[in-house]
Amino acid sequence: MTSTFDAALTEAVDLLRILPRRRDDVPEARRAVAKWRETRPATRAQLVADVRPGSPVVDYDLVLAHPDGGSVALTAPADDGVPWTVDHSTHWASGRVVTVDDFALLIQNALLTLRTRAERDTTIQDELIDYCILSDMASREPPPTQQELQQASDAYRIRNGLRSRADMMRWLAGVGLNETAYTSHIFGLALKQRVRARIEQETARDYLERNPAEFDQLWALWAEGSEDRLAELAGAPDPATALTQALASRDGITVTTADGPALDLPEPLRAAPEGTVVGPVPHGKAHLLGVVRERRPADPADPGTLAAAGRAGFAEYMARRRAKANVTWHWL
Repeated sequence: MTSTFDAALTEAVDLLRILPRRRDDVPEARRAVAKWRETRPATRAQLVADVRPGSPVVDYDLVLAHPDGGSVALTAPADDGVPWTVDHSTHWASGRVVTVDDFALLIQNALLTLRTRAERDTTIQDELIDYCILSDMASREPPPTQQELQQASDAYRIRNGLRSRADMMRWLAGVGLNETAYTSHIFGLALKQRVRARIEQETARDYLERNPAEFDQLWALWAEGSEDRLAELAGAPDPATALTQALASRDGITVTTADGPALDLPEPLRAAPEGTVVGPVPHGKAHLLGVVRERRPADPADPGTLAAAGRAGFAEYMARRRAKANVTWHWL
């Protein structure tokens, strides 16, 4: 039995050394291992792939069942000679997400917390899936131009209030990144922004033609608060005037006025005709009472309208991709 296993080990090492190391070739590597496993079924061989962040290079482990029980893991690193399990998993902080006042948050607890929050807000899950979909699409793009990199970096710094190099260095230290990691992040961000811009441009007009009412320009006023208080306002002779007065008094409710595309307004108001009083209706954690004071048809030639339609088209496109994606959550 030992000599048979020794022979299998030798073959496994040789197999590991010839497996393709590119990210796109992982399926081919798995097929090669599956074919070899058919000749050595007792090994129950399993290939473990490590896709390096920001790199097209992949490392592998090959796990074999030992005839006397347990398993044996073989590693054949491609470049620096350091097994990826050592490089990524045996660091003293490898299982930690953050340490606060000497208290370490482990990855298992962080994932459980994320799962609990996601049960209340599925957008967290959607954002993670979207990130994976966009990252996969971006990986097939040509490298970003210097202009794209600069635009991505400028937008990112402005969005995070990083107006100077000193601000940038303090921010990097605060989030535990170095300049190399930031550059790698901006590289990927520039490609994802390119993909998103292309999809928005391709979908804008079609989405607008199918959903013109979403981009009508609405002047509306609405209040959010308790159902009883909003019912009082709705029962006034002129609810619009009552809401306007409430806007000044802030009488235990939140009052908002806006003039913009219907899609940007609360959902109960988006399809309401001009002059319509809507509510009180449940909205979020409270109730909503609103009045559409004016409604103007969408202008297909308006750049702002097309941009909004592109954003909506992109959201629709990503929703379709999420629905078709094969998603596996690796939560402990």
